[in-house]
Amino acid sequence: MSNRDHYPPGVPCWVDTAQPDVPGALHFYGALLGWEFAGPGPMPGDPPGEYHVARVRGRDVAGISSVPPGAPATPAWTTYVAVQSADATVDRARAAGATVMVAPFDAPPAGRLAVLSDPTGAVFCVWEAAARQGAQVLNEPSAWAMSRLTTGDTDAAKAFYRDVFGWEAEAFAPGVELFRLPGYVGGEPHQPVPRDVVAVLTAGEGDPVWSVDFWIDDAESAVARATELGGSVVVAPQEIPGFVTTVIADPAGAVVSLSQLLDPAAAG
Repeated sequence: MSNRDHYPPGVPCWVDTAQPDVPGALHFYGALLGWEFAGPGPMPGDPPGEYHVARVRGRDVAGISSVPPGAPATPAWTTYVAVQSADATVDRARAAGATVMVAPFDAPPAGRLAVLSDPTGAVFCVWEAAARQGAQVLNEPSAWAMSRLTTGDTDAAKAFYRDVFGWEAEAFAPGVELFRLPGYVGGEPHQPVPRDVVAVLTAGEGDPVWSVDFWIDDAESAVARATELGGSVVVAPQEIPGFVTTVIADPAGAVVSLSQLLDPAAAG
């Protein structure tokens, strides 16, 4: 189990998804992951939207909101990176080649955020915390474990995130690199990856994207449940070192990966 009440700058701290059918999304993820929800809270816009915070044991794990006016129609999961100043980070990101999709704005009393697209085209957010620091439960079933950037231009991605957040990249496997933040130690001792990893970088075709991974108890059962709830299977469960992992799409089309941590002895 991992609980966290504070995130150093430069560490991914939150994930959420904007949905065209918020009640449907709440039902899907609540039934699939056992989430309870706090809210709705107001979300700026014309018309205004709503925002729900998903919780495990009363602790924040993720967010579900309505689609903001003018946002892409296709829903997706978005990763937020903790920063000391959203405005200063946006200036630095713009200088490094980012596109500012939504300029910094306040979401009181939670914090201040901005939406950016990196030079390869992957969308992410920056989060200047006030009342809400970020996810409070990590690396356990029903909680967020990792965010992954998949892009066809890994060199441009590495240069950008190094310039903006200080991330360093280290080869891990063919086509896979690990983003690290110097001086930061996170994660859990039982994780089969180095403890200072903040995100994963993979080479891939198609549209560049930041994706998120939640841990679950049983991958096969989760796939069956997701299908019953109106979702679909993008990648069937498969075993990788230490995990059984699968990729699903929710009923609105937002894609998310789910990973079952294997017993270390069984994983070999």
